[in-house]
Amino acid sequence: MHIVVIGMGYVGIPCAALLADVPEFTVTGVQRRSARSGWKIDALNQGRSPFEGHEPGLATLLQRVVLEKRTFHVTDDLAVCREADAILLDVQTPVDVHKVPQYESLREVAAGVGRYLRPGTLVLIESTVAPGTTQHVVQPLLEQESGLQAGQDFSLAFAYERVMPGKLLEFQITMPRVVGGIDPASTRRAVQLYANVVQAEIHATDCLTAELSKTVENTYRDVNIAFANEMALLCESLGVDVFEVRRLVNSRSDRHMHLPGAGVGGHCLPKDPWLLNHGAVTYGCNGATSSLLAVARQINDRMPLHMADLVQAALTAARGVDAANDPLVVTPLAGSKVAVLGVAYLEDSDDTRNTPAAPLIRALCARGATVVAHDPYVRLADWEALGLNSPVHFTQDLLEALTGADCAALVTRHSQYLKPELLAATQAMRTRILVDGRGCLARQACQRAGITYWGLGRPRGR
Repeated sequence: MHIVVIGMGYVGIPCAALLADVPEFTVTGVQRRSARSGWKIDALNQGRSPFEGHEPGLATLLQRVVLEKRTFHVTDDLAVCREADAILLDVQTPVDVHKVPQYESLREVAAGVGRYLRPGTLVLIESTVAPGTTQHVVQPLLEQESGLQAGQDFSLAFAYERVMPGKLLEFQITMPRVVGGIDPASTRRAVQLYANVVQAEIHATDCLTAELSKTVENTYRDVNIAFANEMALLCESLGVDVFEVRRLVNSRSDRHMHLPGAGVGGHCLPKDPWLLNHGAVTYGCNGATSSLLAVARQINDRMPLHMADLVQAALTAARGVDAANDPLVVTPLAGSKVAVLGVAYLEDSDDTRNTPAAPLIRALCARGATVVAHDPYVRLADWEALGLNSPVHFTQDLLEALTGADCAALVTRHSQYLKPELLAATQAMRTRILVDGRGCLARQACQRAGITYWGLGRPRGR
């Protein structure tokens, strides 16, 4: 069986590698060659993982299926779909500034696949989409370009991924899978394909229900994080440690308060609630919308700006102004150097998509601060793609980032920041102030090291 996986990202690569490890399968990955991503094709064809950070098992698996078994290779030629028995679509589906889905890549790929589609092929959408998209957007393009009819001449299903950087293989293998076809035959074929790699239960349903389940699943998490963030702000205003409150709340086995933090990033959570809303408005019978998910998004989007407020309050207090309990005190940050620790949105990964570090950096620069950004895993090209490199300096050297800084703002819970070397490196700072946006450092340890500690969701300046 020949399988084509379109989109060599955090979903497509592990999926393709796992399928290529099945004895009966050969897999071709398709990746658009560009100045930014062209190197990824070469790396994969050499059996190398393109991801930095901790990704257990992926490098070994790629070496095996590329160099030993020779069942996986990557190209930029979509014409390989001509010989495919199954085609998986794993392309980006972002939203624009107005929270409207941007399906340019999905439409382009669907039309391209349609031009090469042959009878009997199984087409699977793994990209997260607004409910209704598979049948109202993808299916018409496939049928128009191919002259074939879905459900009769080829099979079509939506089968969403449940992956996250750091656990790309683990989650593909061990997480239950939800598969929904446009008809029972499509669903059955999709279930049979995934059964080769998924060791957990595979839930068969219809296409729309599967699409809805994916967006609801991520919206559920986003709303729960927003609740934790809102509680962090309340606790902070009352001079109480939200992480202690969380510990006590979660002492009940039937309660699970999420972790608050400096912001929500990644490809999914910042946009999937808007996809859910778009599907309801566009394809629902009464144009239903949800005010809850919009409020949750606003709360989570506000957290990086709150981090900027904390940095400003900490520096103001250090200069002799009592701003610890007076949020109305505003002091420009001009002349201050702030080291932002963590550019990836997730710990021990190189994934910068929708990183909360970006709005924090913009806010600090707008207030007059000189900013240097540090991340041990993010490549220079990915940093430059964020559009923050002028006037912000980026480095992978922690000591360089902290030297001469007046404040360090910890955004990402990278393992490097949890080690004693961080506290030691702060000795190179001009003013040893640390604002902890993830609750990952102990105030007492920082104080013993001579560091003034401020924490999101914790008593201010104490």
